[in-house]
Amino acid sequence: MVGRMIEAENLTVRFGNLEAVKSVSFQVEEGTCFGLVGESGSGKSTLLRALAGLNPDWSGRLRIAGDNLAPHRSKAFFRRVQMVFQDPYGSLHPRQTIDRILSEPLIVHKFGDIDARIRRGLDEVSLPASVRFRYPHQLSGGQRQRVAIARALIAEPEVLLLDEPTSALDVSVQAEILNLLGDLRVARGLTYLMVGHNLAVVTHLCQRIAVMQQGVIVETLSANDLRSGNVTHPHTAGLRQLSLELTEAC
Repeated sequence: MVGRMIEAENLTVRFGNLEAVKSVSFQVEEGTCFGLVGESGSGKSTLLRALAGLNPDWSGRLRIAGDNLAPHRSKAFFRRVQMVFQDPYGSLHPRQTIDRILSEPLIVHKFGDIDARIRRGLDEVSLPASVRFRYPHQLSGGQRQRVAIARALIAEPEVLLLDEPTSALDVSVQAEILNLLGDLRVARGLTYLMVGHNLAVVTHLCQRIAVMQQGVIVETLSANDLRSGNVTHPHTAGLRQLSLELTEAC
């Protein structure tokens, strides 16, 4: 039976006296992709970082598969939940080979068969075995993001948190990475929470989407409703119109 994998209830994140996220609540069903969209400063990335355990200064309630999360997370949490960052070059250690980058999570979480798992991990993201002993700077942007996805998946998590995973890539490569992420979600039964500002990108991958403005969720709707313009909040309508104009301009 499919249940809720991610739950946030009255989540508030503060930076000093500033409330960046204000009493936000949402649920993500197991095996689905849920998107958070909004302008810069809307609170979407702050929310994602709180869920990822990168910002302990929050209040409210967060759950993964029914388990309550504390501000400081255990090693078991980081086995279950992994994050793919916006900039694949910045998120990969420049002085480590791809082999070392992929080995580390396997060593930390005490996996065996490291060699076979690395080979399988590269194959799963459609990278040739020849990249294994290269460094990040020797790869293209799309290849680096594939390595970042392989690293996130290699410890067999249940949840991926995606922080604008294609925004630093060329448009020609974005679709490849989105299709890869979509195929992996289905193949592994993964749950995704994706943050983005590009509505076309988010609706490509996510079934349901929450629109954020000034730290609150102003509307939650299906991707189909967003595509067709069946929206209720003026901010959602404005974001959709801007997205259409940018698409036409391209």
